[in-house]
Amino acid sequence: MRRIFIGLLISLLAVSCSEKSDFVDLFNGKNLDGWEVKNGTAPFTVEDGVIVGTYMSGTPNTFLCTKENYSDFILTFEGFLGEETNSGVMFRAQSRPDYKDGRVHGYQMEMDPSARKWTGGIYDEARRGWIYNLERIPEAKDAFKLNQWNQFRIEAIGNNLRVWVNGIQTADVVDNMDASGFIGLQVHACKEELNGRQVKFRNIKICNTNLEQNKMKIEEPILQYSYLKNQLTEREIAEGWKLLWDGKTTEGWRGAKLTEFPSEGWSIEDGELVVADAGGEESENGGDIVTNKKFENFELEVDFKITEGANSGIKYFVDTELNKGKGSSIGCEFQILDDRNHPDAKMGTNGNRTLASLYDLITANALTFNPDEFTAKRVNWAGWNRARVVVNGADVEHYLNNILVVKYNRSGQQWKDLVASSKYKDWPNFGEAKTGNILLQDHGNKVFFKNIKIKELK
Repeated sequence: MRRIFIGLLISLLAVSCSEKSDFVDLFNGKNLDGWEVKNGTAPFTVEDGVIVGTYMSGTPNTFLCTKENYSDFILTFEGFLGEETNSGVMFRAQSRPDYKDGRVHGYQMEMDPSARKWTGGIYDEARRGWIYNLERIPEAKDAFKLNQWNQFRIEAIGNNLRVWVNGIQTADVVDNMDASGFIGLQVHACKEELNGRQVKFRNIKICNTNLEQNKMKIEEPILQYSYLKNQLTEREIAEGWKLLWDGKTTEGWRGAKLTEFPSEGWSIEDGELVVADAGGEESENGGDIVTNKKFENFELEVDFKITEGANSGIKYFVDTELNKGKGSSIGCEFQILDDRNHPDAKMGTNGNRTLASLYDLITANALTFNPDEFTAKRVNWAGWNRARVVVNGADVEHYLNNILVVKYNRSGQQWKDLVASSKYKDWPNFGEAKTGNILLQDHGNKVFFKNIKIKELK
């Protein structure tokens, strides 16, 4: 036993020494050699071996950036931030004349001192917005400590991006948008009353050798979000996820009122499933499409992009034998809608026909589940959004961009009363079917879909 202990100790010391030798300083502790300011004019100074960024109104986000680009690496540093301010660290970041006049954009590990506590999440600065928030891993929200030094670790190896705060993992993303770029320390734009506040960084080190040996070994992985196009990660496959659409063919799908896939109204363009614009006429062009297979308990994810004024939806527990006439097939619906420009957003009751709502029944609202959030819904109106529907027996949840916005139980008198006050009142036992098809709606507006995947639950 003593030999085993000594051998283990020697091995740990060897790994520790190897990691220490593989990490090099990005900041020399004396001056800002090797760094340059981009995007704004907030000042960065060096004080007692610490990089200090000072908040200043009247300027956009300011970044102190490495002059060198990095591809695969492990970055470690310490950061200090107080209340009411906001900061972050860019990695594999970009600044090009052809993109918003050189605006700094790309991956950012967020430092968020607000009550929602998303520090350690990954924000796609000036591009897609949040690609990993902490709403589905609440246990990581308390990792960051206000007004004291915190230890951060960012691993960018291949298309896997991972973050730790004070030894607690806070993000795990698979994405292939940027393979290389600079590292940038952020002073966020601020109001005048925050002038003079500071964010501090020290002990900034990077490793780009022996990455497999130096990367963190994980015993209990957190949730992983993938943005690969119509492709499952190794972990998703191991967890039982399957693609509902292969990104190339119509296999596994048919028209809701047909035995085959519609001959018009739908197209496949660059790995995206597109419903055509038909002037807003519901199911009058190609019509709705449904999965050949029926599902009972599941997690469903669908990425979608809407055009201006568009209306569509993702339905589940669909019975295609109902409503053989005009209009859409009947089922519970995750509403897809341009709330800003489509009149349906102002119809129904209290916004229950808006984006991500259980259509005509329950309004989507993140504040119901997290009152510390800043907004009821986080939407990328110009780009892609992620719908997530979880069904476990009678319990159902809607997520928009990985934030819970609807939660309900589709059984009992309360459910029947809710249905009785909706447009579904004439359909017997609406929403109570044990199984059903999954449907993508043709509402006569151009909408794009991709990354359609499902995990069946036992």
